[in-house]
Amino acid sequence: MPVVAPKSYVEHRSDAYWVAGTRISLDSVVYAFRKELSPESIVQSFPLLTLEQVYGLIAFYLANRPEIDAYLADEEAAFDAMPQPLQITDPALYNKLMAAKAARQ
Repeated sequence: MPVVAPKSYVEHRSDAYWVAGTRISLDSVVYAFRKELSPESIVQSFPLLTLEQVYGLIAFYLANRPEIDAYLADEEAAFDAMPQPLQITDPALYNKLMAAKAARQ
């Protein structure tokens, strides 16, 4: 029986991780996995993905957890550092949303 090369489920491009051949970020799948969604539920949330891809993405995440967790933390910090339009147009609402976010964490 011929040996089949392993499939690659993740691409690193433009300093981000993506589901290979798609515009879906690995981040999206990892956050769903962290929320304890089943692979089947993740497929329902991302109908362009197959169950095989989701399992492959989860395996990639688990095999590279420290690096991917650090990458996600850096992305979150960069996002939090960006000025948000709501921060300028409605500071009171922005502050309420940030307080709610902090309470949730």
